[in-house]
Amino acid sequence: MTDDAAWWRSAVIYQVYIRSFADADGDGTGDVAGLHSRLDHLAELGVDAIWINPWYPSPLNDAGYDVSDYRALDPRFGTLDGAAALIAAAHERGLRVVLDIVPNHTSSEHPWFRDALAGRHRDRYVFRDSGDEPPNDWKAMFGGPAWTRVPDGQWYLHLFDVTQPDLNWQNPEVRADFEETLRFWFDRGVDGFRIDVANSLVKEDGLPDVGERGQHDPGPHPHWDRDEVHDIYREWRRIADSYDPPRVFVAEAWVPEADRFARYLRPDELHTAFNFDFLKAPWLAPALRTSIERTLREHAAVGAPPTWVLSNHDVARHVSRLARDPRARIDSSLDSLLGVPADLELGTRRARAAALLIFALPGGAYVYQGDELGLPEVEDLPEEVLDDPTWQRSGHTERGRDGCRVPIPWAGDAPPFGFGPEGTKPWLPQPAWFSGYTAEREAADPGSMLALYRRALRLRRELPALGDGPLTWLDVPEGALGFAREPGFALLLNLDAEPFAPPAGAEVVLVSGPLTDDGLVPRDTAVWLTNR
Repeated sequence: MTDDAAWWRSAVIYQVYIRSFADADGDGTGDVAGLHSRLDHLAELGVDAIWINPWYPSPLNDAGYDVSDYRALDPRFGTLDGAAALIAAAHERGLRVVLDIVPNHTSSEHPWFRDALAGRHRDRYVFRDSGDEPPNDWKAMFGGPAWTRVPDGQWYLHLFDVTQPDLNWQNPEVRADFEETLRFWFDRGVDGFRIDVANSLVKEDGLPDVGERGQHDPGPHPHWDRDEVHDIYREWRRIADSYDPPRVFVAEAWVPEADRFARYLRPDELHTAFNFDFLKAPWLAPALRTSIERTLREHAAVGAPPTWVLSNHDVARHVSRLARDPRARIDSSLDSLLGVPADLELGTRRARAAALLIFALPGGAYVYQGDELGLPEVEDLPEEVLDDPTWQRSGHTERGRDGCRVPIPWAGDAPPFGFGPEGTKPWLPQPAWFSGYTAEREAADPGSMLALYRRALRLRRELPALGDGPLTWLDVPEGALGFAREPGFALLLNLDAEPFAPPAGAEVVLVSGPLTDDGLVPRDTAVWLTNR
């Protein structure tokens, strides 16, 4: 692992959804020991860091984003000693470690909230007197009202699940406790944090109604993107910068206005942020170019590198999204895909091309576990196993996010596919067709998605043009994208144009799929070129 303090500007970070990555003890839940045992897979893949979804003690009502202790490990995942060994082993392989932090809310089982229910220190959370009706019209992200009444008559706020009470960030005790949590993990070698719901935390004084405003509509909102939240991150940045090397933050911030989104990335605040605009863009050349240009422009304004992501634990896997007509009325959720005809062979071809696109763009990129295997979404999990709170809060009308969280396949021809010891029953069932996507099978196939990812990430490290830096758009046919990066690199991506020729004299160093017999770039294909 290099000591480059700016490693994050070009990093490819692998997202570990720990519950579904690898299970060492056979209880059906992924754990730290399982992750430790698979670090060589990640090192061979060629990523720079791993981001681990919450591993803290939790009742798992929302997949660990309901935290009951921020400075410990859930026993189902392991121990602090095991975490220390994992961090050391990752560093030995040149992999940095980024954890999740959940500052908007705790679990209802957190000792603080138990105190609050008992009438002590209630101002650590957002409680209000309001008679028989909720204090305002706010809605929870998982469905239903954002307020629940406690036996003594007061109401508490939960912008997500009823078991996730919102903290009161006006309270200095809350701020001090989270600063202690940052230092706790930084002192144990953690290289940074991904901040869950980074654009929330602070609520408008008086808690006014939302009214007709949508959850992510532009313009002022009473509980999203309040100006005061930036004071918190400036203090966090001072803490991160006090370490040698400095620690790093990445924001999950759903902010629709480019200028306000960029405020989170000012030099004295957070380092990077997820690029949801790009993730949601349809597979159409004009839409992708618009998203890329907007992203580059808003990040350049504050000197921050962009990041690019195709999938994560909250959206349907991109192979399945790309398997649909890009002009269909779909979004990033599984529920929007159901009933829309799918062609997984086409989705896989597009996913291969999309991988070469994100690895060639300026800045950093994220790989969600299973992306490197080309895993599609599991769209037909039995209803009785669905675990996402969206399923419950929607009255069993929205299937939610479990289809992208099924434990990934490592080896073999039948469940648990090497996820755990023989006989392990994974916490979500794996379909039989996972046998065609195991890491073992793909490692032996030079034409697999895994082989493509390994080649792309190796070249990304070798080619000086890739990573952080500018790009120049190229003149290509309508329905295609092309850009150059210095020194001597170009990407061509044909989405729905007629096949066209690469520039004369350029050397093809990587393709997402075969060129035509006469060397043209066909549809749904990306090409990396050099002039060396």
